[in-house]
Amino acid sequence: MELVLELNKDGNLKLYTTPRAPNPERVLGFLREKNITDIEIVNIDLFENEHRTQEYRAISPFAQVPALQLDNGQAITESRAICRYLEGVCPTPNLMGETSEETAVIEMWDRRVEMMLLMPLAWWLRHGHPAFVAIEKQIPEMAPRGEKGFRKFAKALDRELQSRDFIAGNRFSIADITAVATIGFAKVAKWRPTAEETPDLLAWHERMLSRPCGGKV
Repeated sequence: MELVLELNKDGNLKLYTTPRAPNPERVLGFLREKNITDIEIVNIDLFENEHRTQEYRAISPFAQVPALQLDNGQAITESRAICRYLEGVCPTPNLMGETSEETAVIEMWDRRVEMMLLMPLAWWLRHGHPAFVAIEKQIPEMAPRGEKGFRKFAKALDRELQSRDFIAGNRFSIADITAVATIGFAKVAKWRPTAEETPDLLAWHERMLSRPCGGKV
């Protein structure tokens, strides 16, 4: 915390986020696990297109949320890049790996969760849920493809968790945070892990809900 407090001594560090979306929740979960509390949180309403305003595009030119604005004016988008920055300025607890091997394995699994669980879920919801008509030009055939991919990888994760307690190995990491944020977002599709279909994923998720990253989804 000491380095973060020094970095934000003038109160100019801001995180632009939006409630319940998985990538912003990924960063918020990372902050909670690090116990970083001195960053100003600014909520952006996607359904009111606040991310597309001229003012917000001056911070995030591609209208991406989340965005971390540093006190020197530099803005960082992409949720994993924001987490990488936060890991650098607040290295304890370590969430992204300590040795070269551990770092690579954590990144491998974090990327797998992002690409094979979160992305298909985004296709499923953004192209199939009526709430997203306001912000997405929907392609209906994308929704069932996304649902199929999401369910397939959820079952694959369940098999992996039969032999270990965490997504990327024997300790908690950013890969778990990404998976927690993704499964939280899956509530919009009325999906959740079950004892019948994914019992080990369910047990993992219940453990994660007792952690800081699971406190708000």
